[in-house]
Amino acid sequence: MRIDFNKRLLIVWVALTAMTLIYVWLDEAVDQNGTLKASTAVTVSAIVIALIKVRIIFREFMEVRHAPVLLCRLTDGWVVLIGACLLGSYFVGSAVAG
Repeated sequence: MRIDFNKRLLIVWVALTAMTLIYVWLDEAVDQNGTLKASTAVTVSAIVIALIKVRIIFREFMEVRHAPVLLCRLTDGWVVLIGACLLGSYFVGSAVAG
């Protein structure tokens, strides 16, 4: 049995893992009582990291990298639209709650 080794996918997987670990490292915000509390910077960073990871997964693992230009642009547009919705709802929710 031959196992194909794809160096590019290994590098992408390591980068995705590193981004996840960076988020876990960032998520250490606590309030004065020691209760975990997400700050705006951490929340926005988590959303941006997730969107970057989604784009990488689209390109590398779903083979959009070799797809027609229209599909590449549509997936990029989807990432931007979801990012705007997530960040918009977070900031609107923060304004309403505060």
